[in-house]
Amino acid sequence: MILRMIKSFSGFAFCAGIAFFCISLTPSLLPRPVMLQGVLSGIVFAVGYCAGISVLWVWRFLQLPDLPVSVRQKVTVGLTIIASIAAIATLARAPVWQNSLRDIMEMDPIETMAPLQIVVTAFGVAFGLIMAFRILIWIGSKVIWAVGRLLPPRPAIGLGAFAFAVTLLLFVDGFIVKKALSGMDATFAVWDRTVEEGMTAPTASTSSGSPASLISWDNIGRTGKGFLADGAMAADIAAVTGRAALDPIRIYGGYDAADTLQGRADLALADLIRAGGFDRSTLVLATATGTGWMDPAAVEPLVFLHDGDIAIATIQYSYLPSWLTLVVDPDRSRVAASALFDVIYNHWTTLPKDDRPDLYLFGLSLGALGSEASVELISMFEDPINGALWAGPPFASTVWPAVVAGRSSGSPAWCPVFRDGSLIRFMASDGVTEPADAEWGAMRLLYLQQPSDPMSFFSPDLAWRKPDWLVDRGPDISSYFEWYPIVTFLQVMFDIPLATSVPAGHGHTFTAASYIDAWMEIFELEDWTPGDLDTLKAHFADAG
Repeated sequence: MILRMIKSFSGFAFCAGIAFFCISLTPSLLPRPVMLQGVLSGIVFAVGYCAGISVLWVWRFLQLPDLPVSVRQKVTVGLTIIASIAAIATLARAPVWQNSLRDIMEMDPIETMAPLQIVVTAFGVAFGLIMAFRILIWIGSKVIWAVGRLLPPRPAIGLGAFAFAVTLLLFVDGFIVKKALSGMDATFAVWDRTVEEGMTAPTASTSSGSPASLISWDNIGRTGKGFLADGAMAADIAAVTGRAALDPIRIYGGYDAADTLQGRADLALADLIRAGGFDRSTLVLATATGTGWMDPAAVEPLVFLHDGDIAIATIQYSYLPSWLTLVVDPDRSRVAASALFDVIYNHWTTLPKDDRPDLYLFGLSLGALGSEASVELISMFEDPINGALWAGPPFASTVWPAVVAGRSSGSPAWCPVFRDGSLIRFMASDGVTEPADAEWGAMRLLYLQQPSDPMSFFSPDLAWRKPDWLVDRGPDISSYFEWYPIVTFLQVMFDIPLATSVPAGHGHTFTAASYIDAWMEIFELEDWTPGDLDTLKAHFADAG
């Protein structure tokens, strides 16, 4: 059977696959490693081959005349030669395309994309996918034949195809996917409970995990321990700023601190009250990434900007990477952010308005998705928070895409202008885009995003529609990047695992300098001069 299938490969569909293969080598948002390029090209080749088969099927279904065998053979040979030349040319051109991105992102240039390795990997992947697909079709045809022994032909085809499809989906979802997710869950759970060498529990009563804390150090995961143990204290802040400082308050409800998200949120509130968090001038409710990570480039500048007179609180809702959490449970970050916001906001509103901290929200990546959904509109009318910073909002967000879609005419999708800029503004690597003479309102909401971030700009409709961010492209997008149906969708999807592999300031990684500018945009800190901010940015640049 296998040999018969190999002999039945279509020359026309093969040429279509080569055409798709060539397009897959063009650049997208981020530079690609050779092996990943090979896998991507193999998948794209398989898609192109299936597209070619579909064209032939439609041609025959419409009963259009076939070319004579001799002519068909000549056309196939001619197309194969043209496709082969195109493949060689694009493989030779691939380093130029990749270097156009690497140059923008200040990465070392490459001399070659290892074309032989790409070809071998791509055709291995493509052959495996095509053969697997054809075997599935063969099995499906056998199921239909078996049903056809009991039913008339047309009902047999419909019922047999349906039964096979349902069985296949149940097998893939119930066995392959769940087994894979279970394995990854166990792996990341072990990683979350490991402690980096030399890391010890904080001793200051202002931190969760300390002897005075209501949250045990042992119940805090790996990333939470890093947030609590590695942060700057009063002496560190004063050494950089030359000003008196307090020990910042850091509250972290670890994954094992309580069995439920609500339990962790309640415990975080209790520990925040214990540590005196509501006596500070500023309180930031942060929603962590999928692993529970708090980006030091984002949260550490906060304690310097406020001379330590600040409290930062969060809870851990997962130990899986953000992209995997999106697959497993995309609502988990929203539920976690809402649980934390509700308990702390409800307590905050009971305090006298002139004797309570300014309240801000923060979220990065999946944390931004959760944080933006935690704020109730009615609550904001009754007693608004002071503002929020949401960095790298992922494509699955609900508020962010609606705001981008409602941007002012003529403003780019990668850094839009929204209405009069009094409530919501956007910031990219080259600063904030805002209307002329814009003035902030009582609440300041700021989105920090980068044009080359696939976590933000991936979307299913890339398969059939050119995105607005490629019409008016940002500064770190290659001039060679063009949109192609289906292929661009797959390219940007493959960019997502690479989103944090590029230098800070591109992709899904943000610099401390960008965060400092963003925080200054939403805080009213009049005692920081441009020179002071430059000194602070230099400190984090040296530390990073």
